[in-house]
Amino acid sequence: MGQLVVVVIALAILFVFVLIYSLFKRFKRCPADHILVIYGKVGGSGNSAKCIHGGAAFIWPIIQDYEYLDLTPIPIEVDLRNALSRQNIRVNVPSRFMVGISTIPEVMANAAERLLGLAQDEIRHLAADIIFGQLRVVIATMDIEDINSDREKFLKNITEGVEHELIKIGLKLINVNVTDITDESGYIDALGREAASGAINEAKIAVALKERNGSIGEAEANREKRIQVSAADANAVIGEAQAQQNERINVAAANAAAVEGENNAKITVANSDANRRKQEAEAEKIALTAEKTNEANALEAAYKAEQIAELGRAEKVKATQYADTIVPAEIEKQRIEISAEANAEKIRRLAKGDADGIYLKMEAEAKGLFEILTKQAEGFKKIVQAAGDDSNDAVKLMIADKLPELVRMQVEAIKNIKIDKITVWDSGNKDGVSSTANFMKSMAGAIPPLDDLFKQAGMQLPDYLKGKNENSENIEETEG
Repeated sequence: MGQLVVVVIALAILFVFVLIYSLFKRFKRCPADHILVIYGKVGGSGNSAKCIHGGAAFIWPIIQDYEYLDLTPIPIEVDLRNALSRQNIRVNVPSRFMVGISTIPEVMANAAERLLGLAQDEIRHLAADIIFGQLRVVIATMDIEDINSDREKFLKNITEGVEHELIKIGLKLINVNVTDITDESGYIDALGREAASGAINEAKIAVALKERNGSIGEAEANREKRIQVSAADANAVIGEAQAQQNERINVAAANAAAVEGENNAKITVANSDANRRKQEAEAEKIALTAEKTNEANALEAAYKAEQIAELGRAEKVKATQYADTIVPAEIEKQRIEISAEANAEKIRRLAKGDADGIYLKMEAEAKGLFEILTKQAEGFKKIVQAAGDDSNDAVKLMIADKLPELVRMQVEAIKNIKIDKITVWDSGNKDGVSSTANFMKSMAGAIPPLDDLFKQAGMQLPDYLKGKNENSENIEETEG
């Protein structure tokens, strides 16, 4: 008994130990570079999962389970080709994006619902599809000049458009780097050459201005130098004795030299002004040419856009007319066809019903006629059997049965003849027969004899109905 108690206590301790160990194993800590997603029965209405970043939680057995979402940034190379800008010019925008799972609570919930269980490559492909679409949308709303020159605005629009869509699946945009922008038509290269040409022209103008200022200063310095040298030489040669005369001479010489120096300076200034105006004219000509070129390109793009708009409007008008005219006509045509088919089907069914009725009627009449003929044949068979299987005797029986009716028919032939008055012109007859008697005999002779009726029917009247017998035949033969 004591050993049993010890075993029970040991089992209880082992059970408690296993239970405590299991509970500790169900307590999960979340690393800083991961998100702990608890799913199952997490409490709260409408919550499909609970996301924890930088903490720990106890995972209830049976009713809950967990997985981790990796926060490691995901680089995505986007080699966008032939994207259509607002000016209908196709550009190539190779770029590199860096995305990752967001740690904002609402966005983490989106990531738990849409990215849980996906590998990094699957998330990369999903994000790349979204980025491709939004990048095309952003380029379609901007001009080539803005895309090429205002990179800050371009990147801002990309960031706003892409990040708004990535949030829906639980991602955030970390970085965007557009490496280079090119186009198939060479428009961007032309803009670069135009800018370079403008910078070169400005530099040339600045150099010309500096050279002009240097030439003017050098001319003034030379003039002062010549004046001073001339004055010094004149003073040295003339001497002090001829101070007054020399002074006047020096003054005249100085004035002459000053005038000459001023003239030389004016010539230099005029030459410099001419060069400056020439360079300014060339620069203005180049700028005007570039401006006209830009205006021509803008007008060409506007005309192309208007042409596309007119084509779109024409397609819309065509579709509207098709919907207003062709579609109702097609519907009316189908309605008429369906109505005609329904009428034809109705006529076919009525005709089939009439045909079935006629067939059934004729079949019934044929069956009735067949029954009549069958009964008649059975009756004839019985008549023949009654006559001892002698057909002539059988015919005699049938004629004897119909004789009253035949006589009645002969009588009916003259029954309804109405004779109001008979006038006979009797001229006498050597045979002693009066004309009246002959008239009555002729009328009686007009009744068809029974023998003739039977012959017309293909039958032979028996001799006893002809009024003949064997004795009369013998007498006729003897007389003959």
